[in-house]
Amino acid sequence: MLELARGISQWAHGFKNGVIFLFNTGEEEGLSGAHSFITQHPWSKTIRLAVDLEAMGVGGKSGIFQAGPHPWAIENFASAAKYPSGNVIAQDLFSAGVIKSATDFQVYKEVAGLSGLDFAFTDNGAVYHTKNDKLDLLKSGSLQHLGENMLAFLLRIASSPHLPKSKDMDKELKTGHDTAIFFDILGTYMIVYSQRFASMLHNSVILQSLLIWAASLFMGGSSATISLGLSCLSAILMLLFSISFSVFVAFIVPQISPSPVPYVANPLLVLGLFAAPALLGALTGQHLGYLILKKYLLNVYSKKKQLSSVIIADVVKLEAERWLYKAGFVQWLVLLIVGNYYKIGSSYLAVFWLVPPAFAYGLLEATLTPARLPKPLKLATLLMGLAVPILISSGTLIRLAGTIIGMAVRFDRNPGGAPEWLWNIIISIFIAVCICLTFIYVLSYVHLSGAKRSIILATSILFGLSLILILSGFIQPFTEDTARAVNVVHVVDASGRYGEKQDPLSYISLFSNTPGKLDKEVEQIKEGFTCGKDKVVDLVTFSVNYGCWTHDDTESGWSESDIPTLHVDSDTKGGERITRVSIDTKSSMRWSLAINTKEIEDFILKGDLEELIPYGNKTGVDGWHHIQFSGGKESPRKFELTLFWSVKTMPSADNVDRTVIQDQRPLLKLRTDVNRLTPKAERVLAKLPTWCSLFGKSTSPLTLAFLSSLPVNL
Repeated sequence: MLELARGISQWAHGFKNGVIFLFNTGEEEGLSGAHSFITQHPWSKTIRLAVDLEAMGVGGKSGIFQAGPHPWAIENFASAAKYPSGNVIAQDLFSAGVIKSATDFQVYKEVAGLSGLDFAFTDNGAVYHTKNDKLDLLKSGSLQHLGENMLAFLLRIASSPHLPKSKDMDKELKTGHDTAIFFDILGTYMIVYSQRFASMLHNSVILQSLLIWAASLFMGGSSATISLGLSCLSAILMLLFSISFSVFVAFIVPQISPSPVPYVANPLLVLGLFAAPALLGALTGQHLGYLILKKYLLNVYSKKKQLSSVIIADVVKLEAERWLYKAGFVQWLVLLIVGNYYKIGSSYLAVFWLVPPAFAYGLLEATLTPARLPKPLKLATLLMGLAVPILISSGTLIRLAGTIIGMAVRFDRNPGGAPEWLWNIIISIFIAVCICLTFIYVLSYVHLSGAKRSIILATSILFGLSLILILSGFIQPFTEDTARAVNVVHVVDASGRYGEKQDPLSYISLFSNTPGKLDKEVEQIKEGFTCGKDKVVDLVTFSVNYGCWTHDDTESGWSESDIPTLHVDSDTKGGERITRVSIDTKSSMRWSLAINTKEIEDFILKGDLEELIPYGNKTGVDGWHHIQFSGGKESPRKFELTLFWSVKTMPSADNVDRTVIQDQRPLLKLRTDVNRLTPKAERVLAKLPTWCSLFGKSTSPLTLAFLSSLPVNL
């Protein structure tokens, strides 16, 4: 951003619009930097367009994964950028919540009502939010790509006299009719068109396809209708078998491999582990459908007395092949209809996988009259029909697969809370679906090409070789650069249980957001760790459901004066119950607080008599109001929390069975973080294996964390 500021300053004398460079903090704590600027800074009222530069990795192209809602920004970027990169598919996935994250662009769009662009790197996402996210791993070409595109774009919009007015953008935000469909072609050219045009185009393609199919089935009669149904059955079997084969491997890999995700450092392994069985499954499913279809066609042609049995057998094979090819049309037509109905921008992909193959088939295969016998499907039909869709979609699908793999290291937000095989299944299903969608035309040709045995042999060898590589340890799941994300936290738990006074429990907690056990890491560290599902730690913003603990030598490096306090100053139990709690975070300037939404309807938080969170309209997540605070050296450490109980308040302790109280969650949970290394934690970090890297997300605990709580029964 500094280099961009330096670059555009050379042309600033010709600008008609100002450019503000905003360096935000507090994104991981809840987009607080962007929110503070938009809601408090006087300049925020002058902004007409927002551009967010993000990252989900340390390399690759910086592509657009969110744009709009007004199309002006993406249209100008497409025409100005030297090497435009971006795809509406990523936007659809992000908007649908497939990627569980948020960026500052969300604040600009939803709070400020702005339009704009959201960029991100995605390659090598395994190092994202780890201590390995460092400059020497950042690809210089990625920075150059972003810089050249952004410089050209900023110069254009800063000099433009036609920047849309805010009311125009608000109108488009409400209607959504002119939101943009966008995608790049090999990073050299970007196509952008409106949702209105997309609907017209898709409706036209759908209508023409349905008319052609209706005419074809009408002329072909019942046999054509049944043949179409059986060819569609082959496509369904293809999908089911492909997913089944791939998911089966995904399920057994954690059982036989040292790591549930052995491909993180070497993403190409997924080709052998998941793509190979998915392709075998697809071929098996389609072949089964082919046999059913061939049996039906054999029965139809056997009634034609003028043909010999030898000719009939050859004709049936050729006819079955053509129907399997046509099943691809139906598959993509269904996807286009569904996507068009729900106005999904990604449905543009279905147009490219439907129209060119259909055009090639009609052009090269010619219209066959009933008197003529079918001929083998031409190889030229495949080459002409698949060239355009492969050119358009291959790069996007490969990048998406890489992004999904990179997310594996931080997938389990509550470590140990998800099955080890779950992430493999997500990746395997994605790969299987991509193979079925894109290989359906090719596999129909395979049945008569004589290549089935070669394909089965090649994919089996690839699968077997991949298994050998991971089982032998020749390829490691993690490396020094692409490391496993772990956390080492010295936890001092002074929360007690159900409000009972207990001595603080002190231990070192080792856990990982990456699926898999920590036995290998613990074996190398050798500091008295024991691992299991019973090593649960409630760290307020998340819970460790599988981890490793050691209590050895954990009493030094902290004192009881560091433990935060939660003190009830008053508790009014009149018509409306109001409780005032004073919080002292002691030496901590960063803390996380959870308030029980079952008991508390609203609250007010003050720090140094300044109202930080006002009364009114509180929302909860998973039964808790969450507050995260991260301040500087001069930030307050003492706070006043006023709690407004809900109508369904809990009765007093005198009238409640003790066992009932034990089933209740606490009223407040507090975690305070201190950036201090205790002697034991320092020893553990020094012995951390080279394939591990500390998880660096700012909402994770620091190396010393204190836990406190306040019971419901005050």
